[in-house]
Amino acid sequence: MLFIHDPYATTFGGFSKVTNFFKDALRPPESPIHSRTAQDPNVPPQSDEEPGFELITCLGPRPDVTRGQPLDKWECFLDPEGRVKNPEKVKELVFRGGITPALRKEVWKFLLGFYPWNSTVKEREDILRVKTDEYFRMKVQWKSVSEEQEMRNSLLRGYRSLIERDVSRTDRHNTFFSGDDNPGLTLLHDVLMTYCMYNFDLGYVQGMSDLLSPLLFVTQNEVESFWCLTGFMELVHQNFEESQEAMKEQLHQLSNLLRALDPELCHFLDSQDSGSLCFCFRWLLIWFKREFSFEDILILWEVLWTRLPCNNFHLLIACSILESQRGELIGSNHDFNTILKHINELTMKLDLQTVLREAEGIYLQLIQCKELPPEVQQVLGVCVPSSSEEGSPDSQSSETQRLLGQPHAAAASSHSACGPTYP
Repeated sequence: MLFIHDPYATTFGGFSKVTNFFKDALRPPESPIHSRTAQDPNVPPQSDEEPGFELITCLGPRPDVTRGQPLDKWECFLDPEGRVKNPEKVKELVFRGGITPALRKEVWKFLLGFYPWNSTVKEREDILRVKTDEYFRMKVQWKSVSEEQEMRNSLLRGYRSLIERDVSRTDRHNTFFSGDDNPGLTLLHDVLMTYCMYNFDLGYVQGMSDLLSPLLFVTQNEVESFWCLTGFMELVHQNFEESQEAMKEQLHQLSNLLRALDPELCHFLDSQDSGSLCFCFRWLLIWFKREFSFEDILILWEVLWTRLPCNNFHLLIACSILESQRGELIGSNHDFNTILKHINELTMKLDLQTVLREAEGIYLQLIQCKELPPEVQQVLGVCVPSSSEEGSPDSQSSETQRLLGQPHAAAASSHSACGPTYP
């Protein structure tokens, strides 16, 4: 039960506990046809055991990919009323090179759905006013709870306790959060407590403070960081749900990708009882926050927020990292425990630009394959038609009106299954 209630801390404190959980959770139900022997009760299904999964035999060469320069101009993308004239071009530039620090505060609010791309300057002023009022109404709700009332509210009391504990240890090396009595820590605490009011059913789960801290660092604003967090959580909230079904599904999708990409590596991991890839749990839970430097995470996240070249690009990032370690894993005398130790020790040792280039190369390599299994096509979004209304002026205008007229609606914009057109 420790994993269910505290998956983030468990990934740090006991990889074996996470692994044991996923061994059981990822194992398909036994059937007369696909029964397990006493010798391999925990081995994930091989490719010939997964209905519909085909072994790729003609995977072509991986294309070389180059990264670009960060987005460093913004005004040229705005029309006279302040609308973003070509959102897809902006996303493409961000995906290719990230954003210069001076522009992040503004562009992130579009990437995370706080502002619709088609909103005018005047509409954004109205949205900010409405959202500011809504934020402080929610903040007052928890600030006005007396100690006596909180003693009778175990959920709120539990959320506050977890938040206070996590705030005290989140990114303390960063000057924005370092030292005692730092105003940044107070803002981190208050935004997370207010999120509990916004989404009380989910409340606070460990790891959310790691998602908020870069947002707060970049925006330097309590209200804006909160609404950016709600947009981010629209993408990853299922990661934190108690059932952990989304995490199990992502690990299964990652396994399908890796099995199509590198059957030899998958076979080795299977042979060492590591085929469930549960050691990637932390990567997917908080989008590699602990694997890269703080500055690199700002770049990685803005790249992922573009949803290019597909919504599951974070899984391709994971494939890129795993493939970069294949020589170390296969070529050494690793067993189950040392694989986990090796993966955990990659923290701060990965080169982000190399990982991004390889991840995009993997995507291009896979989509060019004519024998791509349906499961892999689905993960890459190449078999799901995109909505004809996505990104249209009418839909963007409706989004602006929704934000202005329905303050309690979620702030993040929707995305098509395949994402924007990708060359």
